[in-house]
Amino acid sequence: MRRMPEPHVHAVVTTEPIDRAAVEAFVLRRRDGALVTFEGVIRDHDHGEAVTALDYSAHPDAERFLRETCEEVARETGLAVAAAHRVGELGIGDVALVASVAAPHRAEAFAACALLVDRIKERTPIWKRQHLDGGTTEWVNL
Repeated sequence: MRRMPEPHVHAVVTTEPIDRAAVEAFVLRRRDGALVTFEGVIRDHDHGEAVTALDYSAHPDAERFLRETCEEVARETGLAVAAAHRVGELGIGDVALVASVAAPHRAEAFAACALLVDRIKERTPIWKRQHLDGGTTEWVNL
């Protein structure tokens, strides 16, 4: 029986600002003609209310879930994938998620990156608490 190669993935949950260039460098190879990167940026509003800041909390196994999701997408697409999710206190304009995929052609890179981001949001146990204008807070994606 032929053994499948290990997927080429990078997955990290961190309290530090994410180094986008390092995430992209991990996936990009000489054969690739397309690099697609998604950045999830903290915005100043949600469902019509002003947001002043966010706190991201992660399950102790969140990085394992993130890695498994990256591995699954890498196996399905045959591409290298990378993702980094930041946790802790983040302000407006901070980057919470960087997901990157490189491929020989743009269509497959776009499709794989969209798939990766959707699955990360569905499966990785990271939750956010939004601080709203006026001092109230709310939990999202619990």
